[in-house]
Amino acid sequence: MPKHEEKYCPKCDKIFVCKVGDIANCQCNTIILTETTQQFLAKTSFDCLCINCLQKLGNALELSNAYIFPTQKEMFVEGLHYYIENNNWVFTEMYHMLRGYCCESGCRHCVYGFKKN
Repeated sequence: MPKHEEKYCPKCDKIFVCKVGDIANCQCNTIILTETTQQFLAKTSFDCLCINCLQKLGNALELSNAYIFPTQKEMFVEGLHYYIENNNWVFTEMYHMLRGYCCESGCRHCVYGFKKN
C-alpha cells in the first residue's frame, strides 16, 4: 500500500496528500472528529476529504443541532432549507443534512457524496 497519495477532495476539488499507509501522520488525523461527525461520514460515499472540508462538515453538523427537519411547507426557511433558482426550489446542504439520509437522486447539494453516473 502506498504511503502517500495525492487526492482530490470530492467536496472542494482541491488536491491534498493522503497518507493512507501512515495514517498517524495523515492530515485527517490532525483534527478530532466528534462521534456525530464520524457517524455521519459512515453514511456517506466519500473516500477521503481534505482537512478544511472535514472541519466545515463538523461545524455544519454542530449548527444543524439548532434546527429540525421541516415536515410541513410552513416550516421551510428560505436560505436555510432551500433557495429559489429559475422559479425552482433548490435544497441546501443543511436541508439534506437535516433529512438524515441520501435519496440517491444526485442532488446538487448532496452532503453524502452521491453522484449519479
